[in-house]
Amino acid sequence: MRGGGLWQLGLSITRRLGQTDKKAVGRRYFASEAELKKTVLYDFHVANGGKMVPFAGWSMPIQYKDSIMESTVNCRQNGSLFDVSHMCGFSLKGKDCVPFLEKLVIADVAALAPGTGTLTVFTNEKGGAIDDSVITKVTDDHMYIVVNAGCRDKDLAHIEAHMKSFKAKGGDVSWHIHDERSLLALQGPLAAPVLQHLTKEDLSKVYFGEFRITDINGARCFITRTGYTGEDGFEISVPSENAVDLAKAILEKSEGKVRLTGLGARDSLRLEAGLCLYGNDMEQHITPVEAGLNWAIGKRRKVEGGFLGAEVILKQLAEGPKIRLVGFSSTGPPPRSHSEIQDEKGTSIGEITSGGFSPCLKKNIAMGYVKSGFHKSGTKAKILVRGKAYDGVVTKKPFVPTKYYKPS
Repeated sequence: MRGGGLWQLGLSITRRLGQTDKKAVGRRYFASEAELKKTVLYDFHVANGGKMVPFAGWSMPIQYKDSIMESTVNCRQNGSLFDVSHMCGFSLKGKDCVPFLEKLVIADVAALAPGTGTLTVFTNEKGGAIDDSVITKVTDDHMYIVVNAGCRDKDLAHIEAHMKSFKAKGGDVSWHIHDERSLLALQGPLAAPVLQHLTKEDLSKVYFGEFRITDINGARCFITRTGYTGEDGFEISVPSENAVDLAKAILEKSEGKVRLTGLGARDSLRLEAGLCLYGNDMEQHITPVEAGLNWAIGKRRKVEGGFLGAEVILKQLAEGPKIRLVGFSSTGPPPRSHSEIQDEKGTSIGEITSGGFSPCLKKNIAMGYVKSGFHKSGTKAKILVRGKAYDGVVTKKPFVPTKYYKPS
């Protein structure tokens, strides 16, 4: 599913479910339900009013009883609990797992301290993004990685092909895909105080990007202080047999302030935080430099390269890319994916990749690619929505300030 499409789909379903012919709506949106994979929380979602939709081959909640607007605001004011078990977590192990991974991603994996992680990008031979991912160094011979649900098959095939070649040359690396685990994302200002009720681990000493293996609600979990909302929070990998109990415990300990939240609000939250959605803001033909992820390329990697497509990426770092991902605010209807961007003279200069109405800022926000030279904050532009041009201006990201928990 593409871009603001998650948000649009949620609003569309809500409108149609409010109309009389609910069976017809069901047929349109849920016809392939039998073919879809379900997380272990599926029945829990349905029991709590989750509106289930197809997403990346899974049946996932787009929203619950409250609106996407209300859910977005509640995440920033209180907290949200997301089921993100459709995403793929796996471990790489072996004494050569770090040099192996460095052949595939742009991060300086060797420089990560045990128990820390970073956002990175798997690149192809042309420097394009195969996927973005959060990678964590558990120990020097164990890496924990989470990749996007929609990219699972191609990512795993890509990694496996390179692993076979690496091992054939004597490299020591193996992997385990954590299909026995589920993944919950607890986000918002109440995330840490609520989770602290369920663990003896001192969460005040776990900072943004850090990882622990610890007991939560009696289950052995992997926790990473990270997320996809711009808020403080945690992604919790929990044994699947304990996932429903953990979700119930989190909601109970929050006394109703942390709410189950679906993919619709997750999309609006990440857009407000200026975070890329793979398949919209990043694609196989877009490099990390073009996507504004220079900071994710390790300092040593910028000199040495050594990853797929390094020649292209290092050249862009030296000379500058021809296109750049920027933020926009605009008038009129909210821009959507593929809306054309023009300069003030009406010449095409780019395309919107994600856009919508910000529930927290109460205005239109968007991201898109423009030709270099038109990327500076404050640059005026025209954005075409349904054939009509509306005023837009390049706006610094994130649109909503991030609240990551970092050492003071």
